[in-house]
Amino acid sequence: MKKYKVNVNGTVYEVTVEAMDGAAPVAAAPAAAAPAPAAAVPAGGEKVSAPMPGTILDVRVSNGSPVKKGDILFILEAMKMENEIMAPCDGTAASVSVTKGAAVDSGALLCVIG
Repeated sequence: MKKYKVNVNGTVYEVTVEAMDGAAPVAAAPAAAAPAPAAAVPAGGEKVSAPMPGTILDVRVSNGSPVKKGDILFILEAMKMENEIMAPCDGTAASVSVTKGAAVDSGALLCVIG
């Protein structure tokens, strides 16, 4: 068995890997660096992420638009329920990462408020 530390989106996990077929473990090639995101998070920017997997039914914010804390930014359908994704703070939408109809996973970046 070998122990590895894996960094996924800034969260570090410790994993243990065991060869199951009786063959000796093969050293994996180092992972390539992840490409830079399309829009960098501004210094002090607040990320708005999907709280659960689902489908974006409505996008009520666009790049550069001002937002107030509590404004509805997105409508996310999950488990046949419509969930309002609200702005966590006042600011300007620095980048909107999803469009209407997009399927998103839990934790997916929806937008950044700068």
